[in-house]
Amino acid sequence: MPSINFIGGEKGGVGKSVAARLLAQYFIDKGRAFTGFDTDRSHTSFTRFYSDYAAPVVVDTYEGLDHIAGVFEEEQSEGTAPNVIVDLAAQTAAPLARWIKDSDLVSLMASIGVTVNFWHIADAGKDSVDLLDRLVATYGVGPNYIVVRNHGRGTDFSQLDASNALKKAQALGGYVIDLAQLHEGSMRKIDRQNASFWSAIHTTSGPDALGMLERQRVKTWLKGAYATFETLPMG
Repeated sequence: MPSINFIGGEKGGVGKSVAARLLAQYFIDKGRAFTGFDTDRSHTSFTRFYSDYAAPVVVDTYEGLDHIAGVFEEEQSEGTAPNVIVDLAAQTAAPLARWIKDSDLVSLMASIGVTVNFWHIADAGKDSVDLLDRLVATYGVGPNYIVVRNHGRGTDFSQLDASNALKKAQALGGYVIDLAQLHEGSMRKIDRQNASFWSAIHTTSGPDALGMLERQRVKTWLKGAYATFETLPMG
């Protein structure tokens, strides 16, 4: 089944765009069709790194958000069904929820065989726990919840692990995965290149090119993330 993946966490700085970029690279490397949408007006980092696959979308209007689901109508008429990645900027939960509820999006997607995944990218702080609780309360039964403990944004996730919010998500069949930290220096170089992860491990010249061991660490990081992604409900 194809999937629509909302990459969120609501607060800034938890690593949403890195997760979106990582999922994009996963689909590319696995030969799975996808379309990406970037809701961040200020940084547009998803579009910056994967410009051939992602386009900006305005979350303040239904007309803008309709483009996300419209992909499935367009592609199904041609006999194909892609995956969709939506990189959600901070403070987009309210307009997104209104659109999803008014459009009965989860039921609509189910009727055409599309899995709806809410990715909650979490750091080690209490805010991430509270926001997960709000996410589950907003959508309840229907979508899949994928809670990502982002070790690039913290090491002690005991608050999250012991929380009622996580228990509620798991009771609804939610998934809990870990995203390992990529060496900070390597990530800075990749960001300065505006490079996809594929480009970063295949570029060997230039001021921000990764060295041999740095490229190997990125490959190892990708391999570990991909193994985790294979356990999730994605097309």
